[in-house]
Amino acid sequence: MRHPDWSSCTEEQLWKYIGFHLAKENIDCILVGGAVVAIYSNGAYRSGDLDFIAARNDLTRVKEVLEELGFKKVRGRHFEHPECNHLILEFPPGPISIGVDYRIEPRAVEVEGQIIKIFSPTDCIRDRLASYIHFKARECLEQAVLVGKSQPFDLAKIRAWCKSEGAQTAFDEFITHLRGT
Repeated sequence: MRHPDWSSCTEEQLWKYIGFHLAKENIDCILVGGAVVAIYSNGAYRSGDLDFIAARNDLTRVKEVLEELGFKKVRGRHFEHPECNHLILEFPPGPISIGVDYRIEPRAVEVEGQIIKIFSPTDCIRDRLASYIHFKARECLEQAVLVGKSQPFDLAKIRAWCKSEGAQTAFDEFITHLRGT
């Protein structure tokens, strides 16, 4: 796979490039967080970083693959490419969960014969609502709405999850903003 234009690549282009190379090396990882919002909102939101969750025992191999691609580990779990000043990669520790739900079923996407993974639109919305609920990050409610307005999602699953989190008010706010009322 050809590398993206480092100076202007989008979160989606960088995700596909990195995901392809990790999958080619049999490293299973899932894109989570704000970059998923950027992808599902077609760039209406820009995150500035890409958060990948990989198995803990794969992190040494992740570092090796990224270094082969020109990335440097800059601190902790962050990687930067010297020609890509607007996006960084981060590998936060797993396991993947949204609130107390660990039964995450990522969306699989084929890229040049490799399967790469990303939060589904429904899980992206739940993830953003989790940040809104637990950290009072209002911008995350807005991000959930952006995804909800641009992607099909499972409203019943979001409603049930909000209920299990004791967050009916957050669900109601999401619906109000989604409908624009």
